[in-house]
Amino acid sequence: MQSAQRSPENVQPRHLPPMPTTITTTAQHHPGNPNPTASGLISSESDATTTSSGDDFCSENPSGRRSALEDSILSAYLEISGGNHRNSPDLSKIRSFLSSSSRRSTSCLICLDPIRHSDPIWSCSSSCHAIFHLPCIHLWSTQSLQKPNSSFPPTDWPCPKCRLSYPKSLIPRSYLCFCGKVEDPVPDPWILPHSCGEVCGRSLSGNCGHSCLLLCHPGPCPPCPKLVSSRCFCGKLEDLRRCAHSRFSCGRVCRKLLPCGAHRCPEICHDSDCPPCSMKGKHRCACGREEEERVCAERGFQCRRDCEGVLGCGKHKCERGCHSGPCGDCPLQGRRTCPCGKKEYKGVGCDAEVPNCGSTCEKLLTCGRHQCPERCHRGPCAETCRTVIVKSCRCGGLRKEVPCYQDLACERKCQRVRDCGRHACKRRCCDGDCPPCPEICDRKLRCNNHKCPSPCHRGACSPCPLMVSISCCCGHTHFEVPCGTEKNQKPPKCSKSCCEARLCIHKSESRPHKCHYGACPPCRMICGEELSCGHKCKERCHGPVPPPKPEFTLKPKKKKIGRSIECSPGSPCPPCQEVVLVVCFGQHIGEERQMLCSNMRQFPCQNLCGNLLSCGNHYCTKPCHVLKSQLLDQHGRHDSRSPPSESCEECCLPCEKVRVPSCSHPCPLPCHLDNCPPCKVLIKRSCHCGSLVHAFECIYYNSLSNEEQQKVRSCGGPCHRKLPNCPHLCSEICHPGQCPLIDRCRKKVIVRCACNTLRKDWLCQDVFKAYRDAGLDPKDILKSQFGVGLLPCGLDCTRKVKIVDSELLLRKSNEIKKPAVDVANVPKRRKRRAQLQETRQLSKFQDIKRTMLRFLLLILLLIAVVAVIYLGYKGIFRLSDWMDEIEDKRMRKRSRF
Repeated sequence: MQSAQRSPENVQPRHLPPMPTTITTTAQHHPGNPNPTASGLISSESDATTTSSGDDFCSENPSGRRSALEDSILSAYLEISGGNHRNSPDLSKIRSFLSSSSRRSTSCLICLDPIRHSDPIWSCSSSCHAIFHLPCIHLWSTQSLQKPNSSFPPTDWPCPKCRLSYPKSLIPRSYLCFCGKVEDPVPDPWILPHSCGEVCGRSLSGNCGHSCLLLCHPGPCPPCPKLVSSRCFCGKLEDLRRCAHSRFSCGRVCRKLLPCGAHRCPEICHDSDCPPCSMKGKHRCACGREEEERVCAERGFQCRRDCEGVLGCGKHKCERGCHSGPCGDCPLQGRRTCPCGKKEYKGVGCDAEVPNCGSTCEKLLTCGRHQCPERCHRGPCAETCRTVIVKSCRCGGLRKEVPCYQDLACERKCQRVRDCGRHACKRRCCDGDCPPCPEICDRKLRCNNHKCPSPCHRGACSPCPLMVSISCCCGHTHFEVPCGTEKNQKPPKCSKSCCEARLCIHKSESRPHKCHYGACPPCRMICGEELSCGHKCKERCHGPVPPPKPEFTLKPKKKKIGRSIECSPGSPCPPCQEVVLVVCFGQHIGEERQMLCSNMRQFPCQNLCGNLLSCGNHYCTKPCHVLKSQLLDQHGRHDSRSPPSESCEECCLPCEKVRVPSCSHPCPLPCHLDNCPPCKVLIKRSCHCGSLVHAFECIYYNSLSNEEQQKVRSCGGPCHRKLPNCPHLCSEICHPGQCPLIDRCRKKVIVRCACNTLRKDWLCQDVFKAYRDAGLDPKDILKSQFGVGLLPCGLDCTRKVKIVDSELLLRKSNEIKKPAVDVANVPKRRKRRAQLQETRQLSKFQDIKRTMLRFLLLILLLIAVVAVIYLGYKGIFRLSDWMDEIEDKRMRKRSRF
């Protein structure tokens, strides 16, 4: 018994070619049924629905893979090949593509929705030949370009299945047939869907120069079937072969001359270059002093001895290893210089040692930036440059003086996001070129069964590469679908009959049923026996039933409520299943239930009781219960099966009526039928000028109109609000709104001249007018200077000024002429003041100390002011939150009642 479980045998990797829904039927070919023709492939919609999968053109056709559609597409290829390659693996691969394209159950690997014959598609013609919806692949390509992946160039987008990269110019934008010659091919029921029906004409693989001879088809083109004359790999044999297999081996020994020039290739006729010569022999090294047995391809080798030959000067020995030919000239001959190369010594032989020049070496060190600071010396310079320079780390976050040879790296971790767009770099002292993300993507694929095994990447993951095999219960018919689409698939319809025989009395009368999952369908014959209630048994046959088969695992059937009661084998008729209407305890309208005659009894419904309570305002909130007046059954008799009666509840809620006139205070009485008493709650309202707070009864205050409320809130005293443009207070009686005498203040103001000699009494409004005429704003005038300078100075003012000047001159002359006052005649107070002034002459240190103390005192004062402002600001917020909590508690209490 086969099922559609996801097992290693059923789940196969989806490589080329993709077979999203390949249906295989193990039915035998009947010799009496002739092969179908192209015109008899599908005649009507009913013919298409009688197949094993429900969407194939002709899956029940006994010809199978040799259908008329496939023969018409492959006819040109079979004519040239002579029909010998009808069952070749290449053609079977193309037949699988043709079979999957001719059915409607092929699914798009991006959206996992089925591809219909009228849907525009795109196929990966370069590699995997998978078929996708045109809008899906267009969206896939544009999103891949917007979120580039490190494994592809930024201007390329990958195929969702084989990950072959396509350039930006090849983004699918038009619906083409499989061969790419016709745009928007018209669906035709007599040719392959998404095909133009013409010869393919695409260039065949191998660049042989021939084109495909099949009709427009999905999948790869078959190998070239034409006959050409070609030679074998070694060139000895010429034969007439198929163009796709023109390169062949004759099976003889190659005998080509090897690169050694002494031996020939002993391998069988092969492709590519001949292998190295493997013949062994005794060969000497390059210097000729040692002889070893080696492979001919390795005959030119060097021994481990030193050369020990004499150079061209005749004074020094050759320091090279084993080599062929002369040792060469002495490197010390010619121009001789000191080790640093600054000073030249002429006439010095190669055997004499050149002295050091004594100057600085200044050869470029290995760092490539600094010169050697040592004196002229022999041998190589120091490998490590110890010059201290300022270096920056790789990320540029640290600058430090370090030796030149030492690399500087900070401890800061790179927070840049890697090319995957999900994980941070977290490499210490990163130079900005973050390495690729080493983690596995591990995101759930579209199939919801597997996780993405690719390295962490941008964009959408490639579709799941597995196929799931779905078969019927007996295994006669099966097909494969992409992983993830099996949940929406139904098991294929099998043409065989169920192998389980019925066990009921209607075995001879019932018709046989076809192969299925789960339990066999019950016998459809009606029982018809008369029951004790007078009804007839309308249930189906409830005799013995064979054991059920296992359910289809990928899409388990839901349990349906309300089905007939399952009986044991040979059980009597079940209770009466006739449906009658029964009302609930409360007799609510619309709550009648359909019950079986055998289970007929009253019930409590889900509604509340709903009877009006004694308060006259609320209804009973108890669940549906039995009343005393409802203890009788339908025939007027007392029903002993009814539960005991229950009285309705008493109303304990507070009064929820809206008061007239309306106010925000709830009624203090419990729920009652008559009107609520007047509200006597005191409410506080301040007067208009803010100097007094009134307390009114709620009923009295809310019954007044707006004008009466404004009148009642007046305190009856003067307003005493300061006018905005003058230093006087409002003299009106307490009133709402702005003060009416803002620009018409009739208070008297003393007006003076500039020297304060002349003075007059003006009205405040005249002073305002004078200031405005002078182009001044009264708001900018200080209160002490209000009215000063409005009067022009007269003659008296100038005389008074002259008299004052003369008096000052006389006073100064008298002070000069007065002798020094005797100390004895000076009063005690003056003496003390003089003494204090003498003692107050302080030093500079004391002055600085006093200044510092004053400065510290000023700072402490500012800190105290800032602290008071901050604490006051926070206190206001806490007070506001506290008041909000109190208000919420009040609202909750009200909502409870």
